[in-house]
Amino acid sequence: MSEFWIYFQIGLKHVLDIHAYDHVLFLIALTTPYLFKDWKRILLLVTVFTIGHTLALLLSVFGIIAIKVNTVEFLIPITILITAVFNLFTAGKASKNDGLNLVFFVTLFFGIIHGLGFSNYFKTILGGSPGSKLLPLGEFALGIEAAQLVVVFVVLIVSYIVQTVFRFSKRDWALVMSAFVIGVVVPMIIESPIWNR
Repeated sequence: MSEFWIYFQIGLKHVLDIHAYDHVLFLIALTTPYLFKDWKRILLLVTVFTIGHTLALLLSVFGIIAIKVNTVEFLIPITILITAVFNLFTAGKASKNDGLNLVFFVTLFFGIIHGLGFSNYFKTILGGSPGSKLLPLGEFALGIEAAQLVVVFVVLIVSYIVQTVFRFSKRDWALVMSAFVIGVVVPMIIESPIWNR
């Protein structure tokens, strides 16, 4: 049980690390268009993201995929930017079930990119054969999922307060939060080491 808790905590800290807030930014952008009544869809999106994240770590652990750190560190804020810009264009519009499959696919893909960003560190904290890393990987994934649900819950509470107490419309809330995320993420893209050739 103590080993489970170790990897579970690493998963929690990976998401909730104040110095590596890109994960939280992505979750804010992902959750902003939704309300508490959409909890099933949000849970599914968050889980799909975790699956993508875990799949990337799995592929990396078994040496199937490898990508340059600078490239991944550039792509992560790009995924956040795309999500926030998507919110700007869809704010206030009724969500269509047709587009839901695309949203899930994109979320899975973005999860893979975010997972690749953590893969090098994850491989360094695990010793042994790739097969022996499967259980710790699952424990880590549970920690990520739990932390993501905490972030999503906080975003939904803030969203509820802003929309009921301060009378923001759902559309205005989505626009403001998406603009905030864009404002934070654009400097991350500009300052990316990928531009230093």
